Amino acid sequence: MAAEHTTPHVEPVISVSTAGRRAELVLSGEIGAAVLRELEQRLDAPALAGAAEWVVDLSGVTRLDLACAYALLRVATQTARPPAVTIRGARRGVRRTLHHAGLDAVATIAE
Repeated sequence: MAAEHTTPHVEPVISVSTAGRRAELVLSGEIGAAVLRELEQRLDAPALAGAAEWVVDLSGVTRLDLACAYALLRVATQTARPPAVTIRGARRGVRRTLHHAGLDAVATIAE
């Protein structure tokens, strides 16, 4: 009997830190519908609203749900002076989701 190959489930982690006018968001694991509410709450933090620059580290994200990508897009564009957003470390499938959500139009996606 052949061994079944499955990708291990990785618990999602969402952290936000700020230093002055710069915010860093680090996401890892499977960022999907199960964590959408938590993601939206974290993105609604007052510290993010005052940041002029966001760095979003997605290097640990194994899967990004389109609804979560839209949540990032909404927050990044909802203010009169949106922050400069740089997304780093996104895998190919995650970059595709970011593109489908339109984030590549408002953010720099670094490989």
